[in-house]
Parts: sequence; C-alpha cells; structure tokens
Amino acid sequence: VQLVESGGGLVQAGGSLRLSCAASGRTSSSYAMGWFRQAPGKEREVVAVISWSGGRTYYTDSVKGRFTISRDDAKNTVYLQMNSLKPEDTAVYYCAAARGKVPQIPSRYDYWGQGTQVTVSS
Repeated sequence: VQLVESGGGLVQAGGSLRLSCAASGRTSSSYAMGWFRQAPGKEREVVAVISWSGGRTYYTDSVKGRFTISRDDAKNTVYLQMNSLKPEDTAVYYCAAARGKVPQIPSRYDYWGQGTQVTVSS
C-alpha cells in the first residue's frame, strides 16, 4: 500500500484545512486508517483513526469536536477535516494504514505516507 498525503499548508488560527490521503497498490479498504502528527522535538502522536468499515473512529482528546476523519473506499482516500485550528496543531501530519480495529500506537501501523506540513499562525 502506498500512501500520499496532500492538503497541508499555512492557515490562521480559527481556520480550516482538509487533508487527503490517497492510497494505491494493495487495496486499503481492509485496513484501519490513521492520521498522526509530529511537531519539532516531539514524538509522533495519534490524531484520529477510522476502522476499515468506517463504523468506528477514535480521536485524541485535543482534537475532539474540531477534527473529523472519514474515508471513501471508492476513491481509496481518507480525509481529515480540521476546523478551528490552533497554533498547537502545527506539525507534520502523516496518514498510515494498519490491520486491526482502531489502533492508536504508531508501531501498529504497516504503511506510512511521507507527511504534509500544517502550520497554524496566531
């Protein structure tokens, strides 16, 4: 599975961005898909995860109510809609694919994209 993220950029606090993760190769429809982020000097952390069926989701506390993860298996694409962005959301965002339900640990993921930078100015 190859993953390519897009949609990052520079936005003012309070603004919105939608990240996309396009999958190719072996079908990604049987994988849980996650979004992670890594800020400079910090460890990679989970942001949101969606199960292979789309029926289960997980959000880290800091993004609940602001971010929404979704998937369109017909397009082999996973999205992360980010609203009410804050400067502390600034990071490189990665999408990843894993077997299992809604894994939240990076080491559980088998495939990773190259990342897309999100910068939120105050």
